[in-house]
Amino acid sequence: MSSTEEVNKSVVRQYVEAFNRGDLVALQELFSEDAEIQGVLGKGLMDKVLPIWRQLIEGYGIQMTLEDLVAEGNVVAARYTERGTFRAPAFGQQPTGRSYELVAMEWFEVRDGKICRRWGARDAASQARQMGIPLQ
Repeated sequence: MSSTEEVNKSVVRQYVEAFNRGDLVALQELFSEDAEIQGVLGKGLMDKVLPIWRQLIEGYGIQMTLEDLVAEGNVVAARYTERGTFRAPAFGQQPTGRSYELVAMEWFEVRDGKICRRWGARDAASQARQMGIPLQ
């Protein structure tokens, strides 16, 4: 594997570590200024995504265990086991104290050592059911 791919995988590992620490400043520093971020709850630039991530971290206590990491060129794909406990108000719902576990996947494009695009996919319906959140 080329050193570029190893560097790009390292950036994604740093992303996972920062997310698990709840370090929004470190997360933001890993992304380019014009990074496009897409996920289950919408898409946008960092200013739109940070409040969503804050609720996931503070409300759901999200933790990601990296299961697989694959890189080719400037693209990195990650598969996680994601766990959390609904411990604080988030997304207009009151905490239930219930936990969840699911498989999540993210796809990254890295340019000059920064994430410039990120797509995330997880089973949000399973997450809601496990945490006791009414499906809308």
